[in-house]
Amino acid sequence: MSAAKIKKGDQVVVLAGRDKGKRGEVFQVMPKEARALVRGVNIVRRHQRQSAAQEGGIIAKEAPVHLSNLALQDPKDGKPTRVGFKTLEDGRKVRVAKRSGEIIAEKN
Repeated sequence: MSAAKIKKGDQVVVLAGRDKGKRGEVFQVMPKEARALVRGVNIVRRHQRQSAAQEGGIIAKEAPVHLSNLALQDPKDGKPTRVGFKTLEDGRKVRVAKRSGEIIAEKN
């Protein structure tokens, strides 16, 4: 089991690129490509052909952002933080914000 630093449901801050400084929630992570889709960040406009399910035209949707350009939002003050890991007394491995030392709550 690999421990991911950024997971689905995390609040992140964009560190670089056109959307630098924007915040959003990760709604999909692509570990093989080291990219994530963040709600409201890196919006691109794409031509969509009409199908039975979807109307055609130009639609705006989120494009993937590289994980190196994202930082987790610190649960304490909302600023960008790095992620560390810590094993609790009961044996659970949890993610920890390096900035404040707070445990990052799992969204399940």
